Amino acid sequence: MNRWVNKDTEIYCSFAKTAGNTGCQMMNTAFHWYGLNKIYKSFSVDNIEDAVKSVRTLNIKGFAITMPYKEEVLKYVDITDAAVSEIGAANTVINEDGRLSAYNTDSYSALAYLDMYDNRKPLYIIGNGGYAKAVKWASKGSGFTVNQITRDNWDELFDIRDSIVYNCTPVENIKVNTSQFIDCIVTTKTGRELASIQASHQFKLYTGLEFPL
Repeated sequence: MNRWVNKDTEIYCSFAKTAGNTGCQMMNTAFHWYGLNKIYKSFSVDNIEDAVKSVRTLNIKGFAITMPYKEEVLKYVDITDAAVSEIGAANTVINEDGRLSAYNTDSYSALAYLDMYDNRKPLYIIGNGGYAKAVKWASKGSGFTVNQITRDNWDELFDIRDSIVYNCTPVENIKVNTSQFIDCIVTTKTGRELASIQASHQFKLYTGLEFPL
């Protein structure tokens, strides 16, 4: 096992408006568990086009994209898989010999999580960004009737009863009148579970290996 970063170390990263630590902790722990000569680093960026150029220049092997770049990043990749083309957003890009392929592992985590819920109940998705698009795609594939809450109809959120509510925004501590609340924020129980599911798919794209955690 390689214990030190060297000239052969492969770099993976994430790009966000404000960098976080969750991906670093999960991916570096998994790399270490397998003894892989890889590292993962999160970056705060103001320009996703420039960030993608750095991937090509430095031969970064793969990267994650978080808010607010999940839709814009599609302008700067070479290949999108079928799900990404339908969703219109990506959160994972793999660099294979200079060709950048975009994927959406958020959609897989949403599919897995929604499988625990009754699709006969109405589902309300809060938000309309790239993550919300992935959840909407997964929800329709799971047979849910989807309703959307945005800034334009935010007050409707407080009238919801006996339904499933899925927060796809960075807004914290949203109060709803239903016990079936799925929150994507990683400091919540559901957010941590969703992050772990999507990271397992991401790790397999990066390495071809099963996520060990």
